[in-house]
Amino acid sequence: MSTVLLIFYILSAFTLATAFLTIYSKNPIHSAIYLVLCMVSIMGHYLLFNAQFLALVQLIVYAGAIMVLFLFTIMLMNLNKEDEVHKPRMTRYAAVIIFILLCGVLTYVFVDTKPIMGEYDVTGQDFQSIKVLGKVLLNEYMVPFEFVSILLLTAMLGVVLLSKKEKSTR
Repeated sequence: MSTVLLIFYILSAFTLATAFLTIYSKNPIHSAIYLVLCMVSIMGHYLLFNAQFLALVQLIVYAGAIMVLFLFTIMLMNLNKEDEVHKPRMTRYAAVIIFILLCGVLTYVFVDTKPIMGEYDVTGQDFQSIKVLGKVLLNEYMVPFEFVSILLLTAMLGVVLLSKKEKSTR
């Protein structure tokens, strides 16, 4: 087994484990930290694909900025254990069983499939270049790019409004 394949399997196991812990953890702060670890392991997958720019964007934007916003939101909401609704044990066991079945099905599908061995079309253009990516983003995908910026601005305003304390009228 090659080293790259071994690294891929280790990263995949780590990604699945941290994603499961994100969902299953009772403490929201721990869930957010597990989600950061999951995003960092996804960055490792991007590095295995030789997509260094996407790996850095994953680290800076998602694991960095977005998760900091999540952590601030969680801390500002002041989630206490007394306010938390407890789910029955049957729901937790059902979630674990569904997760294990899903992992089994995905493992079966990935082990049973054959890799695609074909010729790649070589255009000679460097798609890792930030110059090419900038041209594509600001020419072909300008409107969706602006919609995403408006969506992120709306999310930030929502966080500010949710964290704002109401004045009591007593």
